[in-house]
Amino acid sequence: MRAGTSAVESAAQLLAAVRAGGGPPTHVAVIMDGNGRWAYEHGLARWEGHREGMAAVRETVEGALEAGLAHLTLYAFSSENWSRPEEEVAALMDLLQEFVDSEKEDLRRNGVRVRVFGELDRLSESARAAVRDLEGHTREVGRMQLHLAISYGSRQEIVAALRTLAAEVARGELRPDAIDEERVAGALYTSEWPDPDLLIRTSGEMRISNFLLWQIAYAEIHVTDVLWPDFGRADLFRAILDFQGRERRFGGV
Repeated sequence: MRAGTSAVESAAQLLAAVRAGGGPPTHVAVIMDGNGRWAYEHGLARWEGHREGMAAVRETVEGALEAGLAHLTLYAFSSENWSRPEEEVAALMDLLQEFVDSEKEDLRRNGVRVRVFGELDRLSESARAAVRDLEGHTREVGRMQLHLAISYGSRQEIVAALRTLAAEVARGELRPDAIDEERVAGALYTSEWPDPDLLIRTSGEMRISNFLLWQIAYAEIHVTDVLWPDFGRADLFRAILDFQGRERRFGGV
C-alpha cells in the first residue's frame, strides 16, 4: 500500500490510535530511502542527506519505543552501496562512527539493545570497532532490540546460509533430507529474532532492494512517499495503523 502525507493528525493523536488499535506489530523493518533525493532537492551534497537521515533514525527509534515495538530493523547500508562513489562511501562510514558516538548513551538509557548484521568484514577497522562498541555498550538492556543491516544483501545472506548447511552435510553432521525451512532460517544472520510483521519503505519506490527476502515472506508492506530525512514518528504511527487495519491470513483463507 502506498501512503501519502496528507493526514493532519498529530503524532500524539496517532500514537493514541495505535495504542487503542489492539497491539502493535512485534517487528517492524524499514528500508530507509531518499537521502540522496532529499539532498538534491535542498541543493546539498548527497552525504549531507545521509547526515539528515540520522535525525530520522533517532525519531523512528523513539517512536518505536513509544509504540511498544519489540524489534526494529533498519536497512542502513546495502552490499550494493559499496559501488557508490568512494567519497560517499567514506562519508557513510564516518557517519556510522558519528552515530555510535552521539547515540550510544541515549540508546542504552532508553533500553535499546543494538545488533548489527551483514558482511561486516568489509567495513574498515574503525567502522568495525564502532559497531563492536555500540553492541557492547547496549548488550545488557532489552526494552527493544534495534537491528542495523550494514553491508547487507539478502541474496548474499541466503547463499552464506546454504554454504553453512552444505558444509555440515559434507562433514556428515547433517542429512540433506533434514534441511527444512527451520534449518535455513537458523543459518541466517537474523536467526535469533522473529521475522518482520511490517516492512516500511520510504521515498515511494515500489521495490524490496535485496532486503530480508526470506524473512519478509508474510510481512505486510507499507510504502510512503516521504523521503527518509523527513520521516518522523507520526509517519511510523501511520504505518502501524495501516498494519493494524489489515487482515493477515499467511496464505490461508
